[in-house]
Amino acid sequence: MEGFVSFTTPTPRLSFPSLNPTPTHLFRRSLPHSNSVLFSPIRSQLGESEDGSTSISAVKEDAEVALKVKEWEVGMFHNEVAATQGIRIRRRPPTGPPLHYVGPFEFRLQNEGNTPRNILEEIVWHKDVEVSQLKEKKPLGTLKKALDNAPPARDFIGALIAAHERTALPALIAEVKKASPSRGILREDFDPVEIARAYEKGGAACLSVLTDEKYFKGSFENMEAIRSAGVKCPLLCKEFIIEAWQIYYARSKGADAILLIAAVLPDLDIKYMTKICKRLGLAALVEVHDEKEMDRVLGIEGIELIGINNRNLETFEVDISNTKKLLEGERGQKIREKDIIVVGESALFTHDDIAFVQEAGAKAVLVGESIVKQSDPGKGIAGLFGKDISL
Repeated sequence: MEGFVSFTTPTPRLSFPSLNPTPTHLFRRSLPHSNSVLFSPIRSQLGESEDGSTSISAVKEDAEVALKVKEWEVGMFHNEVAATQGIRIRRRPPTGPPLHYVGPFEFRLQNEGNTPRNILEEIVWHKDVEVSQLKEKKPLGTLKKALDNAPPARDFIGALIAAHERTALPALIAEVKKASPSRGILREDFDPVEIARAYEKGGAACLSVLTDEKYFKGSFENMEAIRSAGVKCPLLCKEFIIEAWQIYYARSKGADAILLIAAVLPDLDIKYMTKICKRLGLAALVEVHDEKEMDRVLGIEGIELIGINNRNLETFEVDISNTKKLLEGERGQKIREKDIIVVGESALFTHDDIAFVQEAGAKAVLVGESIVKQSDPGKGIAGLFGKDISL
């Protein structure tokens, strides 16, 4: 049977207690019956000492398996909580612990549940593995010590406000981006430092630096290089944040702000992460795409920056009218009452586009593709805003 693995010789089932205080029934509900995996671990390879006790190596292997299963349970609980808030992106594959110990062998169950449903989910699943590997190399304690040597955080929000007041136009967050999954390579002659300098000279208030390597060809080395080169614009770490560890890592690399995506993070994660940002002196740009995400974020205290992405990160379809739609009526009123700065994102290619999102209520814009592809990004900024906005 597909999705069903069994062994003819019944052996005692190895079970692992769920993480308290998480109810175990939540995890059981997360597993579709059609994709369930029933098996008993084979222990014939563990070996026993003369007195019948399990060897130390076997105990160690059992502990490693238990840890993997517990980590998977946490991910499944995260998926279930996220689903109750309308979040469709799953943190990791939901069909079972990715690895099962079966004697000297390991197998990976492949079925529909192990396949990402869209590109954003694929990125998140890959990021989950990537962050786990990085955490092993640089535990949180090590990162916290590294913060003592990090350059001081600069005022990201203050820079946006100052630029908006100076130009009477949306403040520009110019994006240092080499590639994207939807557009491929945007600029072959990609020099992050030179591009950053051109943006700053052209009037950018802040910079957004892509740090994802696999899908956007970015890196934390690019961000460090820009910071070390003396570029004064505050830097947004444009990364897919799924764990608080990444915030400390970004700060240690010189970030002044980070991106939190509501399509990926449940409310509790956003609350917790924004508190960490405040403690570290970082700004948090919380990104939304639809009404439900906007309502969730507006219900969280302490939010100062909201980015409205005109691109659906699941389908990559773009619609600039999305900014206006999310700022109409009561939502727009709440944003004004809370004095939240709105950042228009994606599908901004012309002066008319900038004027449209400004009229809708955006006081800043995040722009990448339309200016990074220009031979002179500084002149590209002037063309986008309809005038020279440099100092």
